[in-house]
Amino acid sequence: MTAPMAVALIGYGAWGRYHARALAATPSARLTVIAARGEAASTAGADWPQARVLGDWREAVADPAIEAVFVAVPNHLHAEVALAALGAGKHVLLEKPMALTLAACDALVAAARASGRVLTIGHELRLSTQFGRIAALIDEGAIGRPEAVQISLFRFPYRSGAGGWRYDRARVGSWLLEEAVHHADLALWWLRASGEPVSLRADTVGDPAMPRAFSVTLRFADGAAATLVNTVAGFEHHLAVAVIGESGSIRALWSAAMDRAETATASLHLFRGCAAPGARAEALDFAPSGEVHELATQAERAIRGFRAGRALVTPEEGRAAVAACLLAERSAREGREIAWREACG
Repeated sequence: MTAPMAVALIGYGAWGRYHARALAATPSARLTVIAARGEAASTAGADWPQARVLGDWREAVADPAIEAVFVAVPNHLHAEVALAALGAGKHVLLEKPMALTLAACDALVAAARASGRVLTIGHELRLSTQFGRIAALIDEGAIGRPEAVQISLFRFPYRSGAGGWRYDRARVGSWLLEEAVHHADLALWWLRASGEPVSLRADTVGDPAMPRAFSVTLRFADGAAATLVNTVAGFEHHLAVAVIGESGSIRALWSAAMDRAETATASLHLFRGCAAPGARAEALDFAPSGEVHELATQAERAIRGFRAGRALVTPEEGRAAVAACLLAERSAREGREIAWREACG
């Protein structure tokens, strides 16, 4: 029997704590080290007495006993920590966004290739029993070639994060990179048969980097399109998804009081063929969905992927989602549609 992989968790904020729980419940992993400072370090030590708590993440990354590193720190530190971990010969699960610039993304892609280790990006929605199922339905041809993706989020304002980092442009990057990056990844994943986008247009309400609401449309050479709509000045957390294909359609809804709720009102419907008035779609069953559940699945599958030399979400895919968000901010600032290759090639 293969021994559990020794893992260091870098960061023990609110989301890092969920990562710790996921790792502790993963048979393939052993939560060995947690890097945290101040009150977070004290909390980590009380929560996980079997793990060493280190104040300097560099010490954790350099530990020769550590085989893999999970990075759950504020956005502006993602690239620095992951580059150091790869340089130290560790496998890495890196929270989204992969980095705040395409140059940093490119450095991570190169570092992963040079190290021979696996870098996987934390787009856990792909592992959802609900939203991940959509990819499987597309792959099996349930709706024919997908022609349009629509993703709409209506939610409460963002939590401030430790030291208010989510409201600091230098540390968060942008609010598109904070959450819409997940939706960009899903859209690009579901429409991967269409290739990369050819253009993007975005409009925002408020600061293009930290908008209260925005819409983004990505267009593809074969006529496919994806539209992302986000409102972060609402209430509760409601996500609606529609995927329209040549010969069918899919609709998914997820609603709860909070984004990290363990239970939600959720549904997934499939219609095969061309719908007529009054036609009823097929309601599909799925296990509980939500980012807390997906985080646990991600931890186990990431470890398996490390052992197999395979990323759940490749660095190249992580880069594409970042590129979409950076280009969306630029499009909103300039008030025009922008060619994908102009900025992202």
